[in-house]
Amino acid sequence: MLSKQLMKTSQTQQYEQIAKALKFLEANFKTQPSLEQIANHLNTSQFHFQRLFSDWAGVSPKKFLQFLNINYAKQILRNEHQTLFNTAFELGLSSTSRLHDLFINIEGMTPAEYKNEGENLSIYFHFEECIFGQYLIGATQKGICFLMFNESKNEALTELRLQFPKANFIQKQIPIHQTAALVLNNKNLANQPLSLHLKGTDFQIKVWEALLKIPEGNFTTYGKLAQNIENANASRAVGTAIGSNPIAFIIPCHRVIQSTGKFGQYRWGSERKAAILGWEAAKQFVHYNGLQNDAVI
Repeated sequence: MLSKQLMKTSQTQQYEQIAKALKFLEANFKTQPSLEQIANHLNTSQFHFQRLFSDWAGVSPKKFLQFLNINYAKQILRNEHQTLFNTAFELGLSSTSRLHDLFINIEGMTPAEYKNEGENLSIYFHFEECIFGQYLIGATQKGICFLMFNESKNEALTELRLQFPKANFIQKQIPIHQTAALVLNNKNLANQPLSLHLKGTDFQIKVWEALLKIPEGNFTTYGKLAQNIENANASRAVGTAIGSNPIAFIIPCHRVIQSTGKFGQYRWGSERKAAILGWEAAKQFVHYNGLQNDAVI
């Protein structure tokens, strides 16, 4: 159970503190800052930060940093034919991916819907918070069509309207919004698949489908993803399609990194990308080792 101090803090405020800590760690990576130094940077106590971070990630800040370091090193050390993605696939680890297990069904828009920019289409939208901050979600009767992390509600809503200029927008929470919220907050969703209603070209949808097959807690590269869709020379086009992904987290474009091992940019912030990847890696570690709580280190 969260402490009284944490309960008074919204999820977005908690994430903002986590993001600030991650930025500090990235800037001071070589010195491996202590818990005291991180807490001082956040103007909080060591105990509060330890509790905040552990409640958010499920492990201590030190252990979390180790996950990032280890995964980064593995990606660099693997040669072209022995990527983490291939290794995970050969070991059958794809079955451990929550979203992959749920088998999210992608239903593309018809050519007519794509051409008329959403005319006669009703989109229900809702603002919500999760462990990675504030987000805007939009959905039709067919499925989720938009999910964007944001710091400004107005900017997020403007982005949604630009995606579907002629659609009818209704601010109302519907059941699929609630299901997505559970996914974004690490709740058990066995036998509750999410349907997606995507507006995109055939190539974009093919790339987004490939993203759904990347196991949780694992990475692939732009080049490898291009090979997986049988278009090895399309790394740049794949990168563009990934950058156009309209549904954050659920379509896991955050799991694609640079061939050098660097996490690279992310449409919703590089710090948020690092946070999500580290959180997923930590969760997998806890799952495989049967840990309930990580000891304070």
